[in-house]
Amino acid sequence: MVITTAVKQGFLIVRISGELDMHVADEFRRQVDNALDTTGLKNILLSFEDVTFIDSSGLGVILGRYKRISTSGGKMLAACLQPQVAKIFELAGLLNIIRTYDSETEALECA
Repeated sequence: MVITTAVKQGFLIVRISGELDMHVADEFRRQVDNALDTTGLKNILLSFEDVTFIDSSGLGVILGRYKRISTSGGKMLAACLQPQVAKIFELAGLLNIIRTYDSETEALECA
């Protein structure tokens, strides 16, 4: 898994590539929390364009970040969900709490 971050329009954009599973969930949490602490931002846009797999550990770490930002009035958006990831989001109920968009640009325009 490779994680890159950027800041745009008041959002921490987190681009994930590869698998978000139990082997990398702690590293994902550390990198995202560090970026949130460093930037002071409350909003996150997760870009899943290059995510090939996500498991329950990946879902858990996403939910943890969601709880962190929502308690401070922030919001979490997701973009570029691949079909297999979208199905897991749907089964886990994440589509009820995280708004999804086809692209990062669309997400930022609608935010």
